[in-house]
Parts: sequence; structure tokens; C-alpha cells
Amino acid sequence: MSEETGERLAPTDRESPVGDPVIRGNPAVAGERAREAVEYDPSDPASVTRAAETVRSFSRSGATDNVVMLRGAAACAALVRGVGSYKEAATRAGDGVDVPFVRKWARVHDLPPSIRRHVARGSIAPTAATHIARLSGTARLHLGWATLDHDLTVRQVRQIASEVSNGTSVEQALAAREMSLGELTVQLPVPAYTELRRRGSLENTRVGALLGALFRTESP
Repeated sequence: MSEETGERLAPTDRESPVGDPVIRGNPAVAGERAREAVEYDPSDPASVTRAAETVRSFSRSGATDNVVMLRGAAACAALVRGVGSYKEAATRAGDGVDVPFVRKWARVHDLPPSIRRHVARGSIAPTAATHIARLSGTARLHLGWATLDHDLTVRQVRQIASEVSNGTSVEQALAAREMSLGELTVQLPVPAYTELRRRGSLENTRVGALLGALFRTESP
């Protein structure tokens, strides 16, 4: 838990191997298309070649399909890992592929699964994910969840990511837009709702604080 924010530390980067279709190959997320998932192995020369071909095709396709774009991101990340640098990856992919393109999408592949799942489902646009991926640490999660909570446009996500990169917190950037971080509208079963309201009244505590306490852990 962060001593400054009291927030439980959550994964903010990819934890599974690069190129592994954890999201794309999960039927619960990708449905029947999970069968089409391709794994890219950065340690296998043939797989790296296949990744380079995918990156080249991806850069020229103008794809808008979420799962296809995640596959392109995986290919970018695997290619970078396989050849050792963004510059070499762009060279291997061929004409029309530049370093910023490879870097941008490789970073998306590096996002934690909690964010990438929403990209696969279509609730976070892949282009918005490229801006979320520019950030590091919990700022990634905060901007990702704010994108969902406030239905942020890609332009808004890009602007907020730029502000955060310049030293503003996600919370401050949202506040400047009259939005808040951590505000949700939830539908509870009536018995749970009744008990929550009862406890909040008896303990003189906001119901949001009671819900938040459910996810609070002791510092290690």
C-alpha cells in the first residue's frame, strides 16, 4: 500500500511473457476469436520474422478492430524484444514503419491485463490505450478507469496524458474538467444496499468509505 495515498499497490505493467496471447486467447474476453490468437516468441527467430510481417501489415492496414490491434501491439512488443531495440524493430518491419509507431504499440502490449481487457472488449479504444500507455505507475490505472467512468474521448485522454507527463496528477487534470477520480454509480442488490445504508448511518460514515474499506489491506 502506498503510504502517501493509502492505495493498495496493483500491477501497472504486463506480468505475463511478451507475445503471450493472455487476453487475445481468452474466450471470456475475445469470444470465439480466441481460437485465432497468435503467440509471438521473441526467442524464436521464425516467430520474430512472423512478428515483423505482422507489424508491417498492421502499419499499412488502418485496422480499427480492437482484437486485431492488440495482435499488432503484441507483434510490435515481441519484435522489439527479439531484435533488441525500437530502431532495429522498425528496420526489420520494413518501409513505412517508423520508431514512434513501434514504440507506441509495444507500450500498449505492456499495459496491465486489467486495462487490456477493456481494450479487447471495446470499452477503451485502442488509440486511447496508446496514450494511457505513455504513463507509468498508478497513473496508468487512474487514467484507464477515468476513461471508463467519464466516457473520455481519445482527444481528452491524449490531453490528460500530456498534462500528467508534465507533472499534473490524473486527479488534478480531471478536476480541471469538473470530473472526479473514484466516483462510481453502482447498482447493489437491495439487501446489500439496505445494510450499507444502515451501517453508514450507525457508524457516521460515508457509504463510499465503507465500500473502500473492503479493499483496504495492511501495509507489508
